[in-house]
Amino acid sequence: MFFEILGIRLEEGGLKIMKIVHASPGFGLKLTQEQTIEFLTNKKLNLLLGTVDKNGDPFIHPVWFLYENEKLYVETSKTSKKVQNIQHKDTVYFCIDDENIPYMGVRGKASVKVSTNVEDNIPIAERIMIKYTGGLENKVAKILMDGVRAGQSTILEINPLYYSTWDHSDA
Repeated sequence: MFFEILGIRLEEGGLKIMKIVHASPGFGLKLTQEQTIEFLTNKKLNLLLGTVDKNGDPFIHPVWFLYENEKLYVETSKTSKKVQNIQHKDTVYFCIDDENIPYMGVRGKASVKVSTNVEDNIPIAERIMIKYTGGLENKVAKILMDGVRAGQSTILEINPLYYSTWDHSDA
């Protein structure tokens, strides 16, 4: 049993909060919590990650992602502009949208932690590679996983503060 108040879901046996707001009031619908989780879990789309550098200039980074445990995970090089920007400011924006009919998507604001622990990063990076390349034996996955194992990569743990969703399938 659960109660939903202003897009915040409260479940018996523990507090599970997923704040969801409607991205297009007056047009289409917002996704429910279940639809949001399904979209983030099952769609193979790029996440557009918005960061800000030390000069205040914005950057958009298209990345592969994994949604698990109410978090988004991204594998990237330790020396990437994403990591440099996050070390300066650990608040990011993200957007994942499907440009195919029915148009829908999820965007939001989040805090980010950078993990450099190789042993923790390997299984997460493997799941990202399987999601986007279909396995670990292909050339792309092997090259990227070699970097993870060598400690050249990090995992960004993105903790959404809210989700702004839209579903224009009936609009």
